Amino acid sequence: MKKIFFIIILALSSSNLTAQLFPVLGGQRAGISTAQFLKIGVGGRASAMGDAFVAVANDASALYWNPAGLTQFSEHQILFSHNRWVVDINHDFLGGVYHLDESNSFGIGLTALTMQKMPVTTEFAPFGTGEYFGFSDIAIAVSYSRKMTDQFSFGGTVRYIEETLDKLKMRGFMIDLGTFYWTGLGSTRFAVAVSNFGNNLAPDGEVVLVGKRSVSEWQEFAPPTVFRIGFAFEPYDDTEHKITTSIQLNHPNDNSENVSTGFEYSWNRTLYLRGGYKINVEEQNFTFGAGINVPISIAQFGLDYAYSNFSRLGSAHRFSILLGL
Repeated sequence: MKKIFFIIILALSSSNLTAQLFPVLGGQRAGISTAQFLKIGVGGRASAMGDAFVAVANDASALYWNPAGLTQFSEHQILFSHNRWVVDINHDFLGGVYHLDESNSFGIGLTALTMQKMPVTTEFAPFGTGEYFGFSDIAIAVSYSRKMTDQFSFGGTVRYIEETLDKLKMRGFMIDLGTFYWTGLGSTRFAVAVSNFGNNLAPDGEVVLVGKRSVSEWQEFAPPTVFRIGFAFEPYDDTEHKITTSIQLNHPNDNSENVSTGFEYSWNRTLYLRGGYKINVEEQNFTFGAGINVPISIAQFGLDYAYSNFSRLGSAHRFSILLGL
């Protein structure tokens, strides 16, 4: 099974085969969904692994990736993630997971996307009118996960989102659903997650245009629903060294299908090195990062960093702090 897994990875790395398996026809759907900030990943660990995380998801970042993962660890955890996204956009996440008992876990998460105010321009003042407008996004989520058996878990999330563009506001509710299954064959497991499923959204508010014309009716757009299915296992694991590998198929409603691959090397469960690669993703390609996990007086402390490369837009840097209580 290990040999088959690596053969698949090598085959998918071929650009010719990739073009045949994953045509860019799905790119015709680009631009049909709103609330794009919900597609920005959370956590330095997951991002360094190329976002191939739904079948790993064994820390508090599972609040974003797969709610079924909340039962895959035993500590109560708090996660803070800061992402310096492209074009000076800040993306932050704060979440906490509390285990009610061995089989039931509860979590909450807060996501915020912010940027500096921008000048207002018009047809007659292309360099600015002297006024400024702002743009921001927030999302508040509540998650629950239950371990049905030692091998199978499921979870769900209800998320409220609000997007603000100057005088316009868009609000809505979405849900995530996830499953996590250990096959019983070594450490192999697979997971399925559906994120950001909900009704179409449209902004509220009125905008006054040049000539005192006003617009108060707006087009509806679908939320950025994503279906993910992932597979992970440890090809090597002893008391000192551990290697985790993961592969994940992603099906967004507003773009082409794509594949994420990632790995994590752990030394003494203290020092971590990670890497990943995205196949058939516009702009994005490789990622890498590192992390440490050490005990402190009141908690287990983890610090993770991830670098994400973009072909034309530069790069993105993520830092996350994880506290296990």
